[in-house]
Amino acid sequence: KITTSIINSKGEVRTLDSRRSSENKDKIDWAIVFCILMLALIGLASIFVAASHDTGGASVTKQVVSQLIWYAIGIIAVAVIMQFDSEQLWKVAPYAYGFGIFLLVAVLVLYSRTYYANTGAKSWFALGPLTFQPSEVMKPAYILMMAKVVVEHNDSHPLRTVKSDWTLIGKLFAWTIPIALLLRLQNDFGTMLVFFAIMSGLIIVSGITWRIIAPLFLGVAAVGGTALTLVISNAGRSLLEKIGFQEYQFARIDTWLHPSADTSNQGYQLWQSIKAIGSGGLFGTGFNVSHVYVPVRESDMIFSVIGENFGFFGSVILIFLYFLLIYEMIRVTFDTRNVFYAFISTGVIMMILFHVFENVGMSIGLLPLTGIPLPFVSAGGSALIGNMIGIGLIMSMQYHNKSYMFGADKEFS
Repeated sequence: KITTSIINSKGEVRTLDSRRSSENKDKIDWAIVFCILMLALIGLASIFVAASHDTGGASVTKQVVSQLIWYAIGIIAVAVIMQFDSEQLWKVAPYAYGFGIFLLVAVLVLYSRTYYANTGAKSWFALGPLTFQPSEVMKPAYILMMAKVVVEHNDSHPLRTVKSDWTLIGKLFAWTIPIALLLRLQNDFGTMLVFFAIMSGLIIVSGITWRIIAPLFLGVAAVGGTALTLVISNAGRSLLEKIGFQEYQFARIDTWLHPSADTSNQGYQLWQSIKAIGSGGLFGTGFNVSHVYVPVRESDMIFSVIGENFGFFGSVILIFLYFLLIYEMIRVTFDTRNVFYAFISTGVIMMILFHVFENVGMSIGLLPLTGIPLPFVSAGGSALIGNMIGIGLIMSMQYHNKSYMFGADKEFS
């Protein structure tokens, strides 16, 4: 029998008895490594297919090699993050959050003018041929900070009351609103939804009573339903325009509700994605056999490549890999039995789950189109690095699991 630890708001490390010994366990979770490796191979193959049919020539090699380089950087990021144990992550959380806020402010001034002209979003830095989206690395920093906030609150309120639960919700919103406002200024609504999804997951597992959670989520659903009702009426659209909704957002809702109504203009991308996935059938058209063109399919619409080339069964294998990855994250969290890590794990899982759910959903017409990439598969370095940092946080749990054997009176500042 060994002892594992919990960290409270004062930085005290408490110990918990555990009958499961980690002496003989590997410090690396190879199941997680396997999942990431398989997703990377699927991603590289899909990027190759998309580039071969959309650009061809030297651009194919350039895109594949570029993604390989980002994976190499991501692996380095995982190796570095794994060196941080929970005490060090506890200390670094406020600094990571502050640095992320600084980047979100800086990009409003130093944003890529070219990208803004093409998309209307001020969310990317440009350094020569390289672009970088700071909101992606803000996600793991936000997760760290929110996990610390929940642990501090729960430690200072051992006797839960409705009032203390509302206080915790207020704290979580207080740390989220600055990010939401900055993303609103960047015109990046899709990424904003990811942060709210992470916060929602933390609210559910933080111990807040369902007497609060149920009405809260019903209220959110009511607001969403009301907004959707307003979108489909002219008077409602006028009201939404006054509070900041833009024409492209209305177009995405229209396309989602009526994907076949305007297949040559606003609905072209979604309609082509549905056609491509449908043409794959059960087993797909075969590797690098593509008959349907889908705009931006190397990144946001990468699932259309998988659905067309590898069919229904290939898509099921992809989703199963995500299921296995999330299962392994949960298993490692339970093995570690550290509450700070548990909330970190919740945030990372919600981040990946929302990305998968939204990307696959929008590719088949179940959800409105947003600029949400498929984790570890879509082309692009910013999202990949952010996700790999999240994986590094998860893998650090098992990597440092043996080290948590000191007394309950140990403190760090």
